[in-house]
Formats: sequence, structure tokens, C-alpha cells
Amino acid sequence: MLVISPCKAYPVVYNASQNEDVSIQDSLAFSARIPAGGNSWVINNLESNETVISDNGIHHWTNTEDVIRTYFYAKNTGFLNLGLVFKVPTETSTLKISVEGESREIKLSNTEYKEIPIGRFKISAKGYHFIEIQGVEKSTIYIGDITDVLIGGKAAENAVFIAEKEHYYFSRRGPSDHLTYALPENMDIRYFYNEVTVPEGEDKLGSYFMADGFNNGYFGMQVNSPTERRVLFSVWSPYTTDNPGDIPEDKRIVLLSKGEGVYTGEFGNEGSGGQSFLVYDWKPGTTYRFLLKGEPAENNHTDYTAYFYAPEVGQWQLIASFRRPETSAYLTGLYSFLENFDPNTGFMGRKAHYGNQWIYDTEEQWHELTEAHFSVDATGDAGRRLDYKGGTTQDNLFMLQNCGFFTGNTAENTVFTRTANGLAPSIDFSTLERP
Repeated sequence: MLVISPCKAYPVVYNASQNEDVSIQDSLAFSARIPAGGNSWVINNLESNETVISDNGIHHWTNTEDVIRTYFYAKNTGFLNLGLVFKVPTETSTLKISVEGESREIKLSNTEYKEIPIGRFKISAKGYHFIEIQGVEKSTIYIGDITDVLIGGKAAENAVFIAEKEHYYFSRRGPSDHLTYALPENMDIRYFYNEVTVPEGEDKLGSYFMADGFNNGYFGMQVNSPTERRVLFSVWSPYTTDNPGDIPEDKRIVLLSKGEGVYTGEFGNEGSGGQSFLVYDWKPGTTYRFLLKGEPAENNHTDYTAYFYAPEVGQWQLIASFRRPETSAYLTGLYSFLENFDPNTGFMGRKAHYGNQWIYDTEEQWHELTEAHFSVDATGDAGRRLDYKGGTTQDNLFMLQNCGFFTGNTAENTVFTRTANGLAPSIDFSTLERP
């Protein structure tokens, strides 16, 4: 989570403000290095993140319009000593560095990496902050390279940032958070119904708003590109591997049926199994409905079937039906989650509302779910990212929020309760497309 490495103290010449706690030597001391590669984003051009930000830092930086922010979490207020490990390719470059609305410009000409002191800035509140860096002038095609941001002073004590390269990928994606629904005991659940609304402006690229999760898979909607959105349903194989090609034939997920226009195939890299998705241009501010069916089949198998209801269409659509081997069960472990699967958008916040959860048992009775347990993934649990939140809304909905480096998270294991509304889904199961 945090690496403290000894850094040098640099004498600097500048006019200290009246309230600064400047040492007698008027020096900047640095106590920690924030790796630029794990903690920085080009915030005004997502495509630039692919070329400018790498595991090794900020490189191939050519555009003076790029605004780069390096994020950290301050556990203390006070003064922040700031520096950069920087080099220019040839001649000179001028950088503008801003913290909390205060900016400094510095002209640099070192063509080898050097620890460069920038100045002292005031951090007035605990929580997430960013160091904004922009190229002002350059004498060649490249502005320069940055490997680390140096911090020190009271505001740097116990600061939180992403330190280890092996954690960059998932930490840059940001923390996923979950709602696990409290279920009645001793009940066989055949259907799980849920509704999802993504508020306006919260449909960021890379988001997965997962509605109907269960022990063996998940079902929800995604933002896959600026021009494509999907409704995704996947079921894990009982064979543990990240490569679907390694799954033995008798442990593979079998496709029973799929809806019109639905793609089906396999997935890997997070376990493996069967995947299906419908390309559908769902809209923020609109409530979409999800219905999942699970019931035992012959020869120790279980069939899972997913249906999607868009108000624009006005009827239930079959996404897919999969048969899972080595399983004989009705639905268990019902949950929802909010995830960002794109590391380039981990600085962007997203939010979803989940409402009107119901289950339908084998006795053909509906039961409303009104309690949810909040949890986070390994990134949040380890404290590498702290921007996760859950709760309820004024409209009696559950809420999940993550990413965006906001301050004020929700404690893990918090239990949320919404008021029962008694409005069971009105579904004629006989009209649903059957596998």
C-alpha cells in the first residue's frame, strides 16, 4: 500500500508564506515516492493513457494539452513538500505543477533523471488529492519523462497510494464493491429479479453494472466503448483455470439456447466458462429489469437462464441459457456489484442504483429482499484504493459507488436495509422464451 523510501533534502529559494512551518535550513525533505506509472492518468484524453502512462512512469509525452494528475490519499493536513524524478530528452521544457489550486512553473534542462524539488503546498483536508502536471513549453517533440512524484512533510505522513507494480492493473481499475442479499433459510429459489438504474453522468467507459449475481456466474450491463454497450451473462465452469481451452470436455459450460442477436462464446482470465452478450444501447436514467432462473437438470447438472427487460422494447428478451456440469442446485449466493474493467478510466467515478429485489421459490411464491451486506474486492480490502461506497437512496433503492478518488468510503460489512414495497414483479412465466 505505501512504500517509504529515503529521499534527499534540497535547499530551495522561494518566499515562504507567513504560516509555513519552514525549517531553519529552508529545505524540502521527501519521505515517500509515488510511482507515476501506478497513480497517474491523462484526464482529458483517455487515448493518451495508452501511450503516455506505463508501468515505468510517464513517457512518450508530447502534447502540451495533456493534463496529467497523480493521486494520493492524505491522512494528515499540513504542508506537502513536492518534487519530481524527471528528465528532458534534449534542451529544456517548462512544466506547470498545481496542488489545491496553487500552481508553480519550473524550467528544466537535465537530460538524465534527477530528483527535482518543486515547492511546498498546503493540504487543508484529509482525503484524496491530486498533483496536476502539464507541459507549458518544450524545445523538442517530447516534453519529458517522470518516474516518481516525491512527497514529504506533515501531509505526506502515512499517505496512501499504489506502490507495487504487481498491483497496478487492478488498482488502476479501482475497487469493485458488492451487495450480497440476505435470503430466507431453507428455501429453493428458482428465479431472482432485480432492477438497475444508472444515474445520468455515471455511465463511464469500462463500467459493469452487475444486477443478478449468483454462486456460479453473473448478469448485468456494461459500457464497452464510446459506441457500444452490452447486456452480459456468464457462467463459470467448475474446472478452475483462466484459460478456457484447458477445460476438459465433461466440465465445459454447454449452451442450451440464446436470444436473437446474442453473441455466445467462452471467457477467461478470471476463471473460465460460457459467456453471452447482447449489444444494446441502454440509457442512463432508465430502469432496466433482470430475471435469472436456476434449477437442477439431469445427470448432476444445473441450467441457468437469463432474461432482460428494456422498457423501450416492452417485453422480456432471452439472453442465453447455459447448462453447468457438476452442479445440482437452485439459485444461491445472490448479489450485485459495481466494477470498472478499464484501467484507463479508474480516475472516473461511477454509481448505480439497485431496487425492487425479489426471489421466486419452487412453491411458486414471490419473496421480497430488503437487506444487503456491503463488501469490496481485494483492491479495496488491502487499502490500495479507498474510493468505494454503498448505501440506500431517498427512493428506497440500494446504491453502489466507486472510483473517481472521492473521499468518504463505507465500512466493509455494513448492512443496508430498504423498506419493503410489496410490489412483486408481474411476470407470466409461460410467455418467456424457453431454452
